[in-house]
Amino acid sequence: MRIFKFGGASIKDAAGIRNVFSVLQQTGYEDVLLVVSAMGKTTNALEIVIKDYFDKSAALKSSVQEVKKYHNQILLDLFDDDKNAVFTDVNKLFADLDYFLSQNKSPNYNFVYDQVVSFGELISTTILSHFMNFSGIKTNWIDVRNFIKTDNNYRDANVNWELTQKNISKNVKKKVLNITQGFLGSDENNFTTTLGREGSDYTAAIFAYCLNAESVTIWKDVPGVMNADPRYFENASLLNHISYREAIELAFYGATVIHPKTLQPLQRKEIPLFVKSFLNPTLPGTSVSKGTDLEPELPCFIVKKNQLLISLSSIDFSFIMEENISEIFALLHQYKMKVHLIQNSAISFSVCVDDKFGNFTALKTILSKKFKVSYNENVSLYTIRHFDEKASKMVEDGKSVLLKQVSRETMQIVTKET
Repeated sequence: MRIFKFGGASIKDAAGIRNVFSVLQQTGYEDVLLVVSAMGKTTNALEIVIKDYFDKSAALKSSVQEVKKYHNQILLDLFDDDKNAVFTDVNKLFADLDYFLSQNKSPNYNFVYDQVVSFGELISTTILSHFMNFSGIKTNWIDVRNFIKTDNNYRDANVNWELTQKNISKNVKKKVLNITQGFLGSDENNFTTTLGREGSDYTAAIFAYCLNAESVTIWKDVPGVMNADPRYFENASLLNHISYREAIELAFYGATVIHPKTLQPLQRKEIPLFVKSFLNPTLPGTSVSKGTDLEPELPCFIVKKNQLLISLSSIDFSFIMEENISEIFALLHQYKMKVHLIQNSAISFSVCVDDKFGNFTALKTILSKKFKVSYNENVSLYTIRHFDEKASKMVEDGKSVLLKQVSRETMQIVTKET
């Protein structure tokens, strides 16, 4: 079985849905499992719904209506007859969303988040499945929450591999086109969980691992894995072949083409990964596979915007020792700070983090009891794999460098625009 993953950009409108059909016609679709994200910016739109819900805002009704309007327009563009069963199925999902928002009693933001944003994937796969059937490709729509079981760490759930392996290996149909949702799972009480933002790639890897898949293909709006994000760097080049190790390094440092968790399950079973363009599906794209000779021969640039640089120093000029660092990391973990860079000296400790849950104010209060806390908000973290002097200069020009760290293969630079 082959696993295909299509992200939100590939199905953002009716033309995108039709293009997925075209891709399947060109690549073959028997014994394929599609893992599909929410359409376009639907997750962002549902995050606005959640914000309005917790703010008890009068705008809640209109923010929900925006999501409904967006999907309804796609339906009208795809299907001539509004009596098609897809309208009933999508309306039922929206009714379920309305019911949850009116009846939920939980004050837990992360729990509510997972229950609400999941409708993006449920709706997108419902529409895609109906369109494939309508266009002559028979599909088997499956609810991923019945297959991927997790703990209840909402918004960043951990997979129960034993249960998930059992569910997938026994119940996924072979020799048909299966369609399921990325990003989602469920806990032991069958409440919806999510695997972390952009987790659909990880979903594809989970299914591949459990099914001993032939390959995984991630379909993107770029030709493959580039040595830099074309949005921030001119003349980005395609990496034709890279090793699992290099791909994991790039993903770890924040390359957005491949989700960081995706590579590990594939590497364990040596399942090849392809990153290809859904705009030009016959192009070879990038292959990720086993091999020590698959290292890029040019610098690779990764940039993470809107980061937070925290610098701690001891109030009494005492050394920051192992016990202090251990305590700091425990707090970073407790307040869900994603750490991307660490640097310390005898009396100071600096860390560049992603405060995706907005917990820094609370963390700063705790840290200030023991340390002098300095910080810079909205900084950029540049990582250069296989760096050289020219690459370093290109990143530093026109910016204020707050911190630089260099190892054998990797340079990291925290900058502020000047």
